Amino acid sequence: MEVLGTFDEPWAMAILPGKEGILITERAGKVRWWTPTGVLNLEIGVPQVDYGGQGGLGDIAIAPDYATTHDIYLSWVEAGPDNTRGAVVARMHFDYGVFIYFAAPKTIWRQTPKVTGRGHFSHRIAFSPDGKYLYIASGERQKFTPAQDLTNNLGKIVRLNLDGTPATGNPFADKGGTSAEIWSYGHRNILGLQFDAQGRLWDLEHGPAGGDELNLVKPGQNYGWPLVSDGDHYSGEKIPRHSTRPDLAAPAISWNPVIAPGDFIFYSGKMWPEWKGQALIAGLGSAGLVRVRIDGEKAVEEARYPLGNRIRAIREAPDGSLYVLEDGKGGRLLRLSRK
Repeated sequence: MEVLGTFDEPWAMAILPGKEGILITERAGKVRWWTPTGVLNLEIGVPQVDYGGQGGLGDIAIAPDYATTHDIYLSWVEAGPDNTRGAVVARMHFDYGVFIYFAAPKTIWRQTPKVTGRGHFSHRIAFSPDGKYLYIASGERQKFTPAQDLTNNLGKIVRLNLDGTPATGNPFADKGGTSAEIWSYGHRNILGLQFDAQGRLWDLEHGPAGGDELNLVKPGQNYGWPLVSDGDHYSGEKIPRHSTRPDLAAPAISWNPVIAPGDFIFYSGKMWPEWKGQALIAGLGSAGLVRVRIDGEKAVEEARYPLGNRIRAIREAPDGSLYVLEDGKGGRLLRLSRK
């Protein structure tokens, strides 16, 4: 384990191509650029965020056409009228020349509608393996029922073109409006969104008191929240289990007690060949990494690796080592490698 730097409430990171370093978001509203020679603060053009609770600056992702455009995608929480707020995603230009800055962001997607509260924004970003489509995880904002309502995008995964318009072929395109964005629904609070080597989309989401889930995401499917869960409400009120509703998509694996996941990757096997194709999960509640083997459309937990702190994010370096971000004030960027 090598300590590379320290950050304040880091939430996400994106590895720049070549030897350009890592972009890291801090929830209060800063983007920092780690390089082997030091850490720079990027402030010009970084958006004003609504910070508090689970809200603030969120995910950061390298555009599929970065080699020619030098564009990145960024998500954050913005304020609305009457104490409401919601997540947004923007595409912007990153110039690392003499003047280091983000160009003025162009917002291409918003959570609809904005609602009160400061929880369950999700706002994770993923791109299809062919680089043609943008997927965004949209949490149900602790409002429960919107996850089952196809007229809004809360509690959904949306599938968009790279400019933020609804992609052709989405399952509810015929309904028009916001419904045309939706890829899947019935989600709670998604904090991981990744494609595996087979090109299949998976999500990782927080359950209530129990019931964290890893899901194989298929178009048009209903993942059940708040109708079913493998956990219960924090009040102790029971929720029907997934097994009671075979018409709804069940998780590939669920956890009770929870691991409180932060993010995950599918590992290439470069440095640990025996882990090839497995999911490596950043654990907040489990304070370490959780390794999960994929078995068809199901999953099996293989091992846990305690790191002594809540882990917010994980990414694989080009050589197969792992970059890991701790959560909270003073969260460290760690590099894990094999001896």
